[in-house]
Amino acid sequence: MQRRRSSKTPKQPLQVLPKNQTDLSVWRKGGITDPEKSIQNHQYSNDQKNDSEQQSLEQALSYFEKVQDRVSLKKDNVLQKHLTTVESIALQRGLPPEGFDVLLNVALSGKLADTVNTRLLKSLIPASEIPESCVVSAVSWLCVGKCSGNIQLLFVRWLITMFDFIDHKEKLHALYGFFFSFLQDEKMCPYVCHLLYLLTRKESVKPFRIRRLLDLQAKMGMQSHLQALLSLYKLFCPELVAITLPGKMKTYFKNSEGPWKAAMHTVRQRNQQNSPVSQTLFLGTAQAQPQSRKRKWNTQLMIPARRTNKNNFEEDREKTHVDLCSANESVPVEQLQTFSQLLQNIHHLEFPSQMGSVLTSPLLLHYINCIKDEPICLRLYYWMGHTLQEECTWCVADNNQYEEEFKDFLETVYKTECFLQEGFTSCEEFLYKSLPLWDGVCCRSQILRLLSWIPLSNFSEMKVHLYDPLAQLFFTSSLYFKCSVLESLKELLQNWLNWNVIHMDPESDSQDHPLNTTFSGVVNVVADLIRFVGRISTVALRLEKNSTFLLHFILNFYETVCDMYLRYNLPLLIMPPAGVFYPALLSMDSVNLNQLCYIMYRYRANMVAAKENELTKKKILQFKFSSQTYQEYNQYIIAMVGCLWTSSAFQKDIHPQGLCMDDELLKKTTVQDFKTSFNIVYHPAMMGYAVRFLQQACPDDTTLNFSLIKGRKWNWYLEYLYAQGLKGLKLFTESSINRVSQGPLNKGKNVQV
Repeated sequence: MQRRRSSKTPKQPLQVLPKNQTDLSVWRKGGITDPEKSIQNHQYSNDQKNDSEQQSLEQALSYFEKVQDRVSLKKDNVLQKHLTTVESIALQRGLPPEGFDVLLNVALSGKLADTVNTRLLKSLIPASEIPESCVVSAVSWLCVGKCSGNIQLLFVRWLITMFDFIDHKEKLHALYGFFFSFLQDEKMCPYVCHLLYLLTRKESVKPFRIRRLLDLQAKMGMQSHLQALLSLYKLFCPELVAITLPGKMKTYFKNSEGPWKAAMHTVRQRNQQNSPVSQTLFLGTAQAQPQSRKRKWNTQLMIPARRTNKNNFEEDREKTHVDLCSANESVPVEQLQTFSQLLQNIHHLEFPSQMGSVLTSPLLLHYINCIKDEPICLRLYYWMGHTLQEECTWCVADNNQYEEEFKDFLETVYKTECFLQEGFTSCEEFLYKSLPLWDGVCCRSQILRLLSWIPLSNFSEMKVHLYDPLAQLFFTSSLYFKCSVLESLKELLQNWLNWNVIHMDPESDSQDHPLNTTFSGVVNVVADLIRFVGRISTVALRLEKNSTFLLHFILNFYETVCDMYLRYNLPLLIMPPAGVFYPALLSMDSVNLNQLCYIMYRYRANMVAAKENELTKKKILQFKFSSQTYQEYNQYIIAMVGCLWTSSAFQKDIHPQGLCMDDELLKKTTVQDFKTSFNIVYHPAMMGYAVRFLQQACPDDTTLNFSLIKGRKWNWYLEYLYAQGLKGLKLFTESSINRVSQGPLNKGKNVQV
């Protein structure tokens, strides 16, 4: 391995870098090009300041390049000055690419005290990218043992944190065996495992390395970092790793980015001011533009242009877009522009090491959908889980200033789940861990939308980790928060039902499917979710005094529930609780009453279809609807028909929580014609329609006598209601009420289902 040139060699002028790198002149100007003439004076003053900082940085780099003897920080004012210069500029603006070679060389060569070397390593914040050559040169210093163990450990942590800023990775991959040898150091082992996890390819998996990891595990116990590397090895070569490893994802590695976190945020914000990047997830919008490297989890990450070497990169760009490579060559992602090119080269695709770029690349998302590449999914899930946990603004006290950034990241994750039509297990774990700590305000819309994509798995823990903390927030929050939670749970139910239609076979109770969930397990979990929503809805209506706005969201949920058998092929029907049904039946709002009529119509259609299939044995169901479900439905139908049609609600409603009342008690209310109080003429939700109908049918009558709506006018009134858009009422009336005669004097009667 080549050592860096001797410090005695005369300093050469700074090299002219390729156009995809940032030279000192660009860095000096801050990468800002403002065409507006109105700020030219301000720009000029900034340029003067940048010129001064650039000169100071060049002097500092020149000093550190020439330093030979061990210098005391306390006694040498020159060293203090240049060290402060490097720290100040790095923490504010980041360092240009050519500064890393000098600073890494002096920090790892052992020429200076560990105090100085530590401060230098903590100052290595990139303004754009880090050349691979300087990283390889720095690694060579680890061979000669000039630096202490603490400095070596800090360097490895820096390398992990800056992994996505390194322009190439080929030479680093060639050093895989060298890094692997550091596993014997117990202190460095967790971080070396993390670095190896990022570098591992299929060709990296060797039997002797597996044996070494197993020996370390036997010596050190079941360490999470060793399990992570073994899990990745097993995915690449399952025939070589015979042991059973825990399948549940968790945080495998220690956080490595602490010393550089705040500085990276500052530099990233500055660089983002003039680097707008589209986050659209539509095919064909992600172009391979040379972008400044942002932090690896940043939502604005695009697919980095892969630069294998200067010559091949230019040749690669000249290849046709249709036939990009031969059978034995790999295709960098940035060369693909269309979905057809992805299909033609899908088995030769070179996946980027920057996992953050996957979330904003429609081509890579299509790749994940088309080819279930477990190693890639494992790394993506680990990266996402680690990022969610480390950057959660209500779990980390000092992260409140990054709330907007975290919101953007959650938004991108949600869009990715919608694109894939599948939830991430890492998001599920994040939600389960953070919901008990969530205040219900921070990132509200993003968190609730992520809730709708919780995968259909790990059902036994849902009550403890999802339902209980969500219920506490639900009952103690505002009306609008309650409505948002109900909307999210409705979408969660729909996503589960859609998943069931795609993956499950109701005639088989086997476990041979992606989520290892039996059909009976799906039914039980869906039923638990519906009952949970029924319980919180009943309480919420009491707390909010039967708010019509809240009731609308509750009925939206049951509009999905009522049609599960016919629309989603799930043999499950659960009626809404009485605490939801009766407030909807007596609602002051015609929209809710009309929606309830439609829901009861769909319940009837599903029950009739299920009964027919059961009787004719056209379809063998593993689950039969209980007689209690039919009884509850009939009780509700009697109450609805008695209220809306036959004016007998107070006599025939036999539900324990229903409207049945003694005549003596009703008379004490002094309400005239109490029996007709809730039919389609006198019902509070329908009275406005009745008034407008009378104004049109009897324009000369100014008394608004509702008793005139009978006989032929009753039929006219029904047609008037149907014409006003009350389709749910029409469907319910035609399906659940038999008109005994179409004569003008007959209103009809109730018929049980």
